[in-house]
Amino acid sequence: MSAGEGSQAKARGRIVSMPFHRVTRERVRFEDVAPPAPREPVRTPAKVAKMLALAHHLQNAIDRGLVADRTTIAARLGVTKARITQLLDLTLLAPDLQDAVLAMEAVDGVDPMSERSLRAIVTTTSWAEQRTVARPWAFRRRVVTLFPPAAGSRR
Repeated sequence: MSAGEGSQAKARGRIVSMPFHRVTRERVRFEDVAPPAPREPVRTPAKVAKMLALAHHLQNAIDRGLVADRTTIAARLGVTKARITQLLDLTLLAPDLQDAVLAMEAVDGVDPMSERSLRAIVTTTSWAEQRTVARPWAFRRRVVTLFPPAAGSRR
């Protein structure tokens, strides 16, 4: 093969022959049938509500003397002592915030708030500061107001 023939072969490219399959689809038919009724959203307790309830249960077990301490609970549940401390710290929330958290629901599996954001509120020292931090409780580009402004007040 000479130099001229090689460049011509590259310029022509390759020819690939193979069978192909043509798919024919049905035509779209319009029917006079009512659309199905929208399904009801599935509501379950939010994960943070379950965690707070568990924290109260564990603290109650310690207070009643059923378990000696956090280390014993951690060993029985197979988690670290730090995780038990994180859970029990949730009981340090202001009582009205705890009520609001316990009332939270996950709609169709979407939780309204993460445990991490709740723990960030717990780290503040006083209940008044917790309420200030929790006032606009933002999560997933949606703001849930736990404490609506009082009538006649500016916000």
